[in-house]
Amino acid sequence: QDGLKRCLAEFRQQLTWVERLDVTLGPVPDPVSQGASTSDAVDPENDFQREMSFYRQAQAAVLEALPRLHKLQVLTRRPDDYFAEMAKSDQQMQKIRQKLKSKQEAMERSEKAKQLRAMRKYGKKVQVEVLQRRQKEKKNMLNAVKKYQKGLSDKLDFLDEEQTSSQGNKKGNASQRTKKGPNAKRRYKNQKFGFGGKKKGSKWNTKESFNDVSSFQSKVAHNKGPGKGGRGGKGGKKALNKRPGKRARQKMKNRAR
Repeated sequence: QDGLKRCLAEFRQQLTWVERLDVTLGPVPDPVSQGASTSDAVDPENDFQREMSFYRQAQAAVLEALPRLHKLQVLTRRPDDYFAEMAKSDQQMQKIRQKLKSKQEAMERSEKAKQLRAMRKYGKKVQVEVLQRRQKEKKNMLNAVKKYQKGLSDKLDFLDEEQTSSQGNKKGNASQRTKKGPNAKRRYKNQKFGFGGKKKGSKWNTKESFNDVSSFQSKVAHNKGPGKGGRGGKGGKKALNKRPGKRARQKMKNRAR
């Protein structure tokens, strides 16, 4: 012990406190527990208690050192025009920024992929439920048909259910929802071929139609109307504008020469 004290006295430098700035104090009292928190009361395995002990000890050192520095007229605040270089270069900070950006983009892509997978699972689940419901309805209808065929049941309710289901599917089409009555094709066929009633002999003459001569036209009946010629049946303006034959055109060329 004497030798240690002698060695300590040899390399110890008798400097003022402002050159050493050493402060050795215990932590400030904990405001929560309202008592002095010593190092024995801190659980070293508890990260939160250990860090809070360091923080309170540093706080006690600041409360002790700041008044002494102000008393020695030592400035403790950084000037407004103070400039200090960073410990890391701009290139290193740029690399760090790029790495953080890439990590953030990777997290966003992962989140989007998770959402897509969840949506696909939900869609697949809905599809399976619809298929199961259709199979169940089909099975119930087949069982009802078998019972009816075997005479075990005289109800035809399954036919009504099938019709209502088919009507429900048809309602999905907007054009069918807006239209009422037969479509254009059906109306044309009804107009052309008739709809109900007597078909055979519908174009035969009756006594009234035989005596009705109001629509009779003699020129049309005797081929004397416009566009009708004598024997050939093609005359009028069309006959006048008819192009002469090849031989007649050749004779006309020879006469012109």
